[in-house]
Amino acid sequence: MNFLGTLEKLAMESGFAAFLMEGGWKNLVMIVIAFVLLYLGIKKKFEPLLLVGIAFGCLLSNLSYFIALGGDNALYHPQLWADFLDAASPYYHSYGHIMSNCGLLDFFYIGVKAGIYPSLIFMGVGAMTDFGPLLSNAKSLLLGAAAQLGVFVAFFGAILLGFTGPQAASIGIIGGADGPTAIFLTTKLAPELLGPIAIAAYSYMALIPLIQPPIMKLFTTDEMRKVKMVQSREVSKTEKIIFPVVVATFVILLLPSTAPLVGCLMLGNLFRECGVTERLSDTVQNALMNIVTIFLATSVGATMVGDNFLRPQTIYIILLGLVAFSISTVGGLLGGIAMFYGSGKKINPLIGSAGVSAVPMAARVSQDVGRRYNKTNFLLMHAMGPNVAGVIGSAIAAGFLLSVFGG
Repeated sequence: MNFLGTLEKLAMESGFAAFLMEGGWKNLVMIVIAFVLLYLGIKKKFEPLLLVGIAFGCLLSNLSYFIALGGDNALYHPQLWADFLDAASPYYHSYGHIMSNCGLLDFFYIGVKAGIYPSLIFMGVGAMTDFGPLLSNAKSLLLGAAAQLGVFVAFFGAILLGFTGPQAASIGIIGGADGPTAIFLTTKLAPELLGPIAIAAYSYMALIPLIQPPIMKLFTTDEMRKVKMVQSREVSKTEKIIFPVVVATFVILLLPSTAPLVGCLMLGNLFRECGVTERLSDTVQNALMNIVTIFLATSVGATMVGDNFLRPQTIYIILLGLVAFSISTVGGLLGGIAMFYGSGKKINPLIGSAGVSAVPMAARVSQDVGRRYNKTNFLLMHAMGPNVAGVIGSAIAAGFLLSVFGG
């Protein structure tokens, strides 16, 4: 037995040796980024339920990928999915090729690619959401629509920076401040950008308390911020049961591509409101939501392989995401200001900023900012109307973009 030869073989096949090979530095950088994301998720509590899984998925993917150099031991194979989607590849839509070469994270990623995980997350969101504030003040729907402004501004900005139409649509949807929607649309239109778009979307959602208040102060006056809104009307149980059925029917007929997201969102809400499916509602809100979050987070993190992530495009995406989110906040505020004057100064325009979705954090920010200027103000329930309208609005915006660019 050649002892020295065996040691040399082990050394050359180890992951540490791969750092010295061409491109190995990119994976090393991604491992450091994974450590930073773990710090932000655990220590700073930035969207920890998702960011911890994304960070660890990124770590596993880069550890295994560069060690195996994309071979049999890799947990995730970007080229596998590229071949599957490329009509010029001999493996185009070859499920046999996928199944025979999949690593663990490749199997997880099937749920992302098929749109299963984002849709199930929406079911959980629906089961946890009370649409009562929206039903008690139907005008809130307009604020949810106004807060999608950033989606389309960022879309055109991405086009000017040289992104393709599908890529620009995926970047723009960050402005909806709805992580599952961003992931759903990106996997359909621009899966190569999934990692940076997911990171941008969830990072800005976590930073809402820092990003929105300065914008709210800039676009509103003290008089506007001090407006105390009256209690909304009581919404009947019948209205709450009918609402998800009507919305699902109308929106899906209008934009069939929204069916997975809007259908699951409204099904979850029906479980909550109908009064005869408490066990299902509890399961969707807790057990199912937690399981799907684990798979979704690690799958998204797995796409953050060095070659895919360390590109100038990533910086553009992060900057455009900030622009999209900020302009969506401005759009909601402008809608709120219009309602302020249209209602005879009875509506506090701060609730418009909650139209960016991000339930319920954006509504809480509206409440906190309002309380700074009027200690007797209670805007939370009023802001929840635009907030849940934003969820529907972002799904509709994604459905529209998918219809245009989905082929």
